[in-house]
Amino acid sequence: MQTQADVFRHNNSLVARDLAGEKVIIPVRGKVGDLGCIYALNSVAGEIWNLLDGKRTVPDIVDALAPAYDVDPETLAADVQRTLTELEEEGLIVKMVVGGQG
Repeated sequence: MQTQADVFRHNNSLVARDLAGEKVIIPVRGKVGDLGCIYALNSVAGEIWNLLDGKRTVPDIVDALAPAYDVDPETLAADVQRTLTELEEEGLIVKMVVGGQG
């Protein structure tokens, strides 16, 4: 369960690239890309991905995205939370430990 104070970063065992308007993420194991598990994020999820720097909280991410989208803050916050949950469940992001490296 996420809280408003949670901070996330990318999993270090991934390679992410922009390709045809999508963020493509490939897990890397033993210096080889796992082509059986390629993830493609749409533009909005890609923007969320780009904001996951290990410093921003969930509200910081929502605030950064808000000017670009004509949607009420509650809907945007719910969409960000859902995306973060999905990314975390897939092991693509890691929740930072308060006062630590995560």
